[in-house]
Amino acid sequence: MFEPAPDDALRQLQLRHGCDLALKHLVDAGIDVLPRPGAGQTLTRWRVLAEVAAHDLSLVKLFEGHTDALAILAELGGAPDTPAGACWGTWCAEPPDARVVLDAEEGGRVRLTGTKAWCSGAASVTHAVVSGWNAEGQPCLAAVAMDQPGVRVTGEGWHAVGMAGSASVDVRFDNATAVQIGRPGDYVSRAGFWQGGAGIAACWFGGALGLARTVHQCRGPKPDPHRLAHIGAIEVALSGAAALLREAAEWIDSHPEENAQRIAMRARLAIEQAAHQVMHHAGRAVGAGPMCRDPRFARAMADLPVFLRQSHAERDLAALGQLAAAETEAPSSWTL
Repeated sequence: MFEPAPDDALRQLQLRHGCDLALKHLVDAGIDVLPRPGAGQTLTRWRVLAEVAAHDLSLVKLFEGHTDALAILAELGGAPDTPAGACWGTWCAEPPDARVVLDAEEGGRVRLTGTKAWCSGAASVTHAVVSGWNAEGQPCLAAVAMDQPGVRVTGEGWHAVGMAGSASVDVRFDNATAVQIGRPGDYVSRAGFWQGGAGIAACWFGGALGLARTVHQCRGPKPDPHRLAHIGAIEVALSGAAALLREAAEWIDSHPEENAQRIAMRARLAIEQAAHQVMHHAGRAVGAGPMCRDPRFARAMADLPVFLRQSHAERDLAALGQLAAAETEAPSSWTL
């Protein structure tokens, strides 16, 4: 049984040196060797993501992208030979104004040309899994090494205060060499796509958990009914969110090859709602002190709202509602 031990590695982190060195520290410590989603220990995987998130949300953005890339490579095969200690990014956002084209060569190699947006940790990762489009207009994946001619990490596209440490900038490719991963369309059609999407919810949960722990530490020596009420509200939000994540992990492990879209979307939307509740009550429970004097708490309060916008809000709610409404009877998930 895989037993991760991120606590010691996290305690040793010197975050003042930046998330890039913190990611390398976790990789060198072997914390990134996680069970694959759907392999029977999905909850164990998510617990590690949540603990890293509770420590620092910008760091978990890089760490989740790294571990997601490793899972994609394991699932789809065709992983290139990379040196030990390589740090990966996963850059698969497809905004209409940024597009990468893959030109095929012999031996499964491709050339990448175009701009990739939302590239978290671009200045520090050594390799990346990148989405793009082939000559036939089909969506494809490629693995690319960053230390080569034809790859330029810009300082453009990222001016956020929250999640500033993730440095999700634009990267420009100019005939850069890469290796195609899987077949066209595999990225979205594989079972791991929604399994990984549910893992993002574990990161959001971890961010909320970090805030809740600070509130618990600031509860004070004497009972304060108002602060206790906020702690009670946090208890309701987090315990419900944790139960749903445990249920989702169990379902994924029991149905590793099935489409987990509905399970993932339900978990993501519920954890998003719970995280907003925790932020609301955390700020009111502790007042201005920790928000102004505790750098980790202040950073998390700024980071989490930005990270949560990886959710598509009402669009995701509508998509989940469509899945539920398509059933001929009221969904079984609505009953005890």
